[in-house]
Amino acid sequence: MSPWNLLALPPLPEEVMRRLLAPLGDRVAVRVPASRDRDALLAALPEAEIVLGDWTGTLVMDAGAVRAAPRLAFVQQPSVGVDGHDLGALAAAGVPLANTPGVSAVAVSEWCLAATMSLSRKLAAADAAVRAGEWPQQGLQPHELRGRRVGIVGYGPIGATCAEMFRALGCQVSYWTRTPRPDPGFEDLETLVSASDVVVVVIALSDETRGLVDPGRMKPGALLVNAARGGVVDQPALVAALREGRLGGAALDVFDVEPLPAGDPLRELPNVLLSPHVAGVTPEATGRLLTATLDNLTAAVEGREVDGVLNGISPVINRKFTESPTT
Repeated sequence: MSPWNLLALPPLPEEVMRRLLAPLGDRVAVRVPASRDRDALLAALPEAEIVLGDWTGTLVMDAGAVRAAPRLAFVQQPSVGVDGHDLGALAAAGVPLANTPGVSAVAVSEWCLAATMSLSRKLAAADAAVRAGEWPQQGLQPHELRGRRVGIVGYGPIGATCAEMFRALGCQVSYWTRTPRPDPGFEDLETLVSASDVVVVVIALSDETRGLVDPGRMKPGALLVNAARGGVVDQPALVAALREGRLGGAALDVFDVEPLPAGDPLRELPNVLLSPHVAGVTPEATGRLLTATLDNLTAAVEGREVDGVLNGISPVINRKFTESPTT
């Protein structure tokens, strides 16, 4: 059988991409777009049978890209998020899209816990004060985390791992997810947001979850920690709540626009911890990501079921053409 045509979209040099995919051997022929723009993507898609997605969201399989790929049989996204991909268009074309669920659960959960503790103990403010020659032992008024009420929005692998970590520190943990559960830890969203001392957001962005969390409805003095996507939280409402002093602080790894633009008001607020979408970026998580991606690509070309299909299509990948569709 001829090699599968694999179009690799991650923002890596071609030689690095080929080296990472070398375990697939001669079962795939690896190609990359001529440049990192939509025109180059569309030009490369007609021969593509497998697409390895771009975790930056720059090159995506939207409806137009799906139409440009008549041979496409499988999309493997090397991340948990699938922002920008049109899952409906891929499903209509019979193309399964899979992600890598759980690979960053520990990394993101540790970031959420560390960020919460930094806000609670006023670590950034303490550091800045000492560097400025101050010694505000009585002025910072940090809080302990034990016994605080933590509400987690989203309960996939990351949400469940967050709950485990916060409970280990003696926090009262509840969670909300889109599918109600007969679980004492499950709480309706309105109650969770309005009653929690800390709201941790780790739910995927979709049309259903855009603007889901309104910081204006949070408990006075509460902390917001967002490691999901910027669009899940109403960002103008967040800025307003922080400026007015209604929130105790926010830790943000994600934003409506990334990188955070110059002049964004979040840059000027002192009670905000800013992070460059790095919560899930650790060597350990990257190793799990690479393993999960290669395992799925191997399964695809060997005719075995792939893991993590999100759009309801069969996880067994079937080649659409054994020869070029033009021959």
